[in-house]
Amino acid sequence: MRPPLAVSLGDPAGIGPEIIVESWARRREAGLAPFFVVGGAGVLHAAADFRGIDCPIVRINDAGKAGEGFDRGLPVLGSEDCAYRPGEPEDEGAALALGSLAEATRMALLGRASGVVTAPVAKAQLAKVGFEFPGQTEFLAMACGVPADAAVMMLAGPSLRAVPVTVHCALADVPGLLDTDMIAGKARIVAEALLSDFGIAEPRIAVCGLNPHAGEGGKFGSEERDIIEPAIELLRIEGIVATGPHPADALFTPRARQTYDAALAMYHDQALVPLKALDFDEGVNVTLGLPIVRTSPDHGTAFDIAGQRIADPGAMIAALRMAGEIAARRAAHG
Repeated sequence: MRPPLAVSLGDPAGIGPEIIVESWARRREAGLAPFFVVGGAGVLHAAADFRGIDCPIVRINDAGKAGEGFDRGLPVLGSEDCAYRPGEPEDEGAALALGSLAEATRMALLGRASGVVTAPVAKAQLAKVGFEFPGQTEFLAMACGVPADAAVMMLAGPSLRAVPVTVHCALADVPGLLDTDMIAGKARIVAEALLSDFGIAEPRIAVCGLNPHAGEGGKFGSEERDIIEPAIELLRIEGIVATGPHPADALFTPRARQTYDAALAMYHDQALVPLKALDFDEGVNVTLGLPIVRTSPDHGTAFDIAGQRIADPGAMIAALRMAGEIAARRAAHG
């Protein structure tokens, strides 16, 4: 049997604890692989009470024991905890979130967990307790010894897989950050992941243009001609099925989405807007290019609705399911 998945708690003042316990409660109908949470046993117990869920908390001191009692209760590894104050982020909770993330990652690197599923964190809160990374993805890359630019963020849902080439930067900086090698490098990682993690034998990648109408033959910008087209040509020479540059305003229509397995977008919102419009409640953030499996629900902490019993667990359930599926595929192929 594969090791269980490790789940990081996320910010305890956000909706993470709620959607974690709700996911455990729906484990059978959702077909979820066994998982354990790192830290926050008291927080999770309180969140289950707030939510009105029968979710016994089973404290464990060994990740290997998580699968044994998974059907009887939610396994929680470690004694770290804090008060549960939904909607009221504070330093104590941020420290718990950071410790949970670090330990969950360590469990996966040691092979004690088959993957990491990260609940949402508040970057501003984490910064107050010494977190120096733009996001959890960059932290995971560092922890895995992978260059930051080799850890690729894919947003995946039932209707679409999309990957932004540039991520957390000002829109004004995007044209200067793009280059042919960057685009081709990220596309290679995407193609490999589609094959190994998603089981797609002949991956097809559609590459977005940067400018309106993909530049309109140079009328609206030269990035397509000078940067993006050469990257696509490199990929084709290597045998990767890549098309484009496509006008982004037409690439996400129902008919167009049937022609590719992943869209490579030039900047953050070009990828995330269509994904969230189509699959908000089932969108998953998958980190490609790591030696470990990592997924996360594609939404934030939602402090404004925390503790109100209205947070939808769909994206967390989807993240847990996808992590389990990817881990199984990797195990099957050695």
